[in-house]
Amino acid sequence: MPYHSVREAVAAFRRAPGLALLSATSIGLSFFVLGTFGLVTYNVDVTLRGIERRVEVVAYLRDDISAAQLELLQNDVRSFPEVEGVNHVSKFEAMRNAMQQLEEFRDVFTDLELNPLPASIEIQLRPDFRDPESVERVANLIALYPFVEDVRFGREWVDKIFQLRRLGGAVAAILGIAFAIVAILIIGTTVRMAVLARREEIIIMRLVGATDGFIRRPFLLEGFITGLVGGVLALVLTYGAHLVVDGSLIDLEWLPSLWTAGGVLAGGLLGLLASGSALRRHLVSYA
Repeated sequence: MPYHSVREAVAAFRRAPGLALLSATSIGLSFFVLGTFGLVTYNVDVTLRGIERRVEVVAYLRDDISAAQLELLQNDVRSFPEVEGVNHVSKFEAMRNAMQQLEEFRDVFTDLELNPLPASIEIQLRPDFRDPESVERVANLIALYPFVEDVRFGREWVDKIFQLRRLGGAVAAILGIAFAIVAILIIGTTVRMAVLARREEIIIMRLVGATDGFIRRPFLLEGFITGLVGGVLALVLTYGAHLVVDGSLIDLEWLPSLWTAGGVLAGGLLGLLASGSALRRHLVSYA
């Protein structure tokens, strides 16, 4: 049975190579657009994750904080489940950092008789707790300590990072569904044409007692192979676009192996789905 299915699927490609090539190319172009968008989305996500790793809460301390209070604060904050690390920045270190980062004001800082910059603790958060709600929760807890003067965490840009990530995910999902529908329609049309072209053969097979499964398998395999070829073509085109853009315009990271393998396999599965859908409607009329 499997040999018959493979033989018939190969024969179908040989009978109409132009149609098979057109279908695979159309699917490949549809997936190429999706793959290009996926490449952009992935690199935007990588960039946002890099920015997200810099998300931290900074607690500015009162000048009269004692060593015992500072130790208590650091130990308490380290015990928070959201916290990955705590770094104390003294008044002297704060001034030194300011002079390094704002060299144009070095003379101004040097002329100061007293250091106006407060000591602080910088709190790094674990990857799973860098969302706006978790960051704000940690900031609010730290602000309760009486020897903490102020707490900052860049609320606006933290919110924007997560809004961009959510928007990117939603757009990717919508485009993915849209191009999947296009691919299904293309493969379904190809299979329907193949069924119509072989309707006499199908009728004869029905008369001699062939089961629906026996008749369907070659068409399903044909749809799977067509979708698979389209997926491979899309992968090649997307990688070509990556090579053209990477380094010459901007630095782009290539997609993870799981994404590329999943994209090719998705092409085959969509082909299988489209073939099955087309066969259900057309084989009934030959029953």
